[in-house]
Amino acid sequence: MIRYFRYMTTKNNNGDTMNEVLNYIEYPENVEKYDTSKPPIRQKKLYKNLVYFLSNVFLSVIRAGYTIEKINMEGLKPPYILLSNHMQIMDFCVSFKAVHPYRISNIATLDGYVGMVGIMENLGSICKRKFTTDLSLVRSCRKVLHEYGDVLCMYPEARYSPIGTLSIIPDAVGKLVKSNKVPLVIMVHHGNYLNAPFWDFRQYRKVPFYATMKQVLTAEEVQQKSADEINEIIRKEMEYDEHRWQKENNIRITESFRAEGLHKVLYQCPHCKTESKMNSQGIHLFCEECGKKWEMTELGEMKALEGETEFSHIPDWFEWERTNVRQQILDGTYKFEDDVHVHSLPGVEFIDLGEGKITHDFENGFVLTGHYNGHDYRIQRNPKDMYSLHVEYAYKKLGKIDCFDVSVKDDSFYCIPTKKDVVTKLGFATEEMFKIITEKRASKV
Repeated sequence: MIRYFRYMTTKNNNGDTMNEVLNYIEYPENVEKYDTSKPPIRQKKLYKNLVYFLSNVFLSVIRAGYTIEKINMEGLKPPYILLSNHMQIMDFCVSFKAVHPYRISNIATLDGYVGMVGIMENLGSICKRKFTTDLSLVRSCRKVLHEYGDVLCMYPEARYSPIGTLSIIPDAVGKLVKSNKVPLVIMVHHGNYLNAPFWDFRQYRKVPFYATMKQVLTAEEVQQKSADEINEIIRKEMEYDEHRWQKENNIRITESFRAEGLHKVLYQCPHCKTESKMNSQGIHLFCEECGKKWEMTELGEMKALEGETEFSHIPDWFEWERTNVRQQILDGTYKFEDDVHVHSLPGVEFIDLGEGKITHDFENGFVLTGHYNGHDYRIQRNPKDMYSLHVEYAYKKLGKIDCFDVSVKDDSFYCIPTKKDVVTKLGFATEEMFKIITEKRASKV
């Protein structure tokens, strides 16, 4: 047997010392863990040309025309850091085309390696686990930039945008840019989310892609600015709102399925305030509790069929839900618990751990318990160390079901809840707990 078992002395949100179990799983000897600390392979010329060709093919298959506008890019050659917003897999295709003919290494998460480890490694990808701290990532980034002299591409949101707006960008991004002293380029994609929104990414809408690729800081400017100033520039330059962009550019989505899956992110009814009773079909979103119904218009706005339209702009509805979760945390009424089916990802293959139980609250964060291979296990992530949550909708690799992933340094635990449409709320709660803790720390300084 192989036992992965460690304790880390930490403090909970009240300042009490506690032993936090990072990982305790008895795996059979044939289970291999993927070493995320090993240096990336420089992208092969064959792979560079192949992905450029395939990017053209994929973009033509989904019938998405594209435009790439380059700003302040004249004469710029690698090495440089490319930061990009993230909305769907086609982001990679557009980025590959924008950087060509130069080599590019993407920071990718381990779930992207499942069934593709050889391809990912030869593409020069840098592997990490979502929302964990891994110092080896810094060394790998420096290798790509300063030894290979290539483009380092990061998707700092570390997730597909759930609602077509910018997700959290951690402060560590500015520090990484500052420490490497190379130019900073930012790419902002438009249309990719509208073409295949995360909540229904298996059905494509006919929407053109448009991206800007802009050098926002030269190497000299990076050295002159502080990490905080660089972070401020990054967040400003990466700001986007796809629903607003759609309306401003009069992009009409006429597909009859355009609202299907929207209930996964708009899970709370603004009329009766009930959670997880929303549903969708065709162009409509409706509440199964009170019966209220909305239409998603061709311009991506919500319109109540009867009575008041509480939120016409979809991101406003989404942020209203977030505000409600934050208030529950502050009131001390937030707590989640559920039976879950657990799949771990210690290496590049999922391991079925069977049934488990999970709780989530402000005091302890995520606590996952279960029994596997003759031994009990307990996994915990404290909210002060977890700024966001990896959420998946209809995750194909585990049977097209909604799930969320709680990762530690050398393992990841994909939890399939029994409760309906809860993963978006769990994401809100994770982010708001971290914000509240951070705000409390700042107020004491």
